[in-house]
Amino acid sequence: MTVPLHYQETMKSCEYQQIDPHALSTPTPGHTIAPSPGPCQEKKPSRLKRKWEVFPGKNRFYCDGRIMVARQSGVLPLTMGLILVTSGLFFVFDCPFLVEHLTGCIPVIGGVLFVFVVISLFQTSFSDPGILPRATPEEAADIEKQIDNPNGCTSSYRPPPRTKEVVINQQVVKLKYCFTCKIFRPPRTSHCSLCDNCVERFDHHCPWVGNCVGKRNYRFFYMFIVSLSFLTAFIFGCVTTHLALRSQGGHGLVFALQASPASAIELVVCFFSVWSILGLSGFHTYLVSANLTTNEDIKGSWSGKSGNEETGNPYSHNNILKNCCSVLCGPMPPRILKACWIPPLALLTTPVPVLRASLKPWPLYPPSLFLLLLYSRRSQKSRRRRPTDNITRESGPPHNLLTKSTVLVPAPGPKHIRSLICKKDSKNQDSKYTSLHGSPVKLQGS
Repeated sequence: MTVPLHYQETMKSCEYQQIDPHALSTPTPGHTIAPSPGPCQEKKPSRLKRKWEVFPGKNRFYCDGRIMVARQSGVLPLTMGLILVTSGLFFVFDCPFLVEHLTGCIPVIGGVLFVFVVISLFQTSFSDPGILPRATPEEAADIEKQIDNPNGCTSSYRPPPRTKEVVINQQVVKLKYCFTCKIFRPPRTSHCSLCDNCVERFDHHCPWVGNCVGKRNYRFFYMFIVSLSFLTAFIFGCVTTHLALRSQGGHGLVFALQASPASAIELVVCFFSVWSILGLSGFHTYLVSANLTTNEDIKGSWSGKSGNEETGNPYSHNNILKNCCSVLCGPMPPRILKACWIPPLALLTTPVPVLRASLKPWPLYPPSLFLLLLYSRRSQKSRRRRPTDNITRESGPPHNLLTKSTVLVPAPGPKHIRSLICKKDSKNQDSKYTSLHGSPVKLQGS
């Protein structure tokens, strides 16, 4: 009989004494049984660890995971330096002259735009773009087993493509398997080689902000480039007006540049940057209106460049206003990376019959642990309404699409047992379990 590892550690840390079992039942005269020194204090299991603590990728996390910084963020200080230096020179050397000769609203407008630029830059650079946590070894082994034996058969045939297919708005979308994260990537998800993580609705990795641009920070990135384009154009126009006013009276442009040399620096910086920033803002405005990403536009996923017969964008609402509201004004997606836990050793070594008895009549399935806490929280927040979203929609589960026989175990958390989130199909007793949102999963090869 093998003793679990955590029990061995407990026994090593405690002093114990073996007693003859016959001595407990029939003590001999003249001998008394010494009282036991008391139960040894078992070592408490280690706390639950979040997955970003175990699989950080190439990112650094601070403030309990609230702040995330990419390790390759060397251009971010340059971006912040250009914004601070140019704006500082404008407020110090140009604003006093313009307030005296024109109006006092100029520094107010410039200050509001500057605040918008800085706040949106920080939110884009230090927030989670929508990283999906990697699979644990147990989850990865279970997924490999599903790939090897998709229908439960034990044949030696191995299906060559590691893909699954889902139907989104009557269009087939392929889900690729990530060999690094050991998960099937949800729709519009891609693996960033610089951050070494899978990002939901991956747009691109922007070196100027030092972070990936994805599902959770795209609205901040769009607000950053739009506000920066307005600020750059505003400073460029004000500096040009300042130099034009100083050159009046026959003094000329040379006299104006000598009187305000800082304006020359601002003029050069704004002239070479305003065109690229305006072009980038216009390009992303087009992407927002079409509900596309930069990654999809470059690959031509829905334009026929990739060789797909069905070239329509399944995520578009066929309305510019609806697409803009869906991308920029929708509810903020939850942080999946923070809500995913890895149980301590004691939970992983709990005997299966004990867990099975506590979960009757639900069968035990190998846990997909990083989804448990997220969907249990979602189910508690939406008790009054019944979720009806299909798993094949864009708002489906952020991790591996689960088969019909999938049942999740309760999520670890403050409450030891949370409500199960999978329901059994009461209409068809012969069918397997339904998806997370109550509708059967329709997958190919699973």
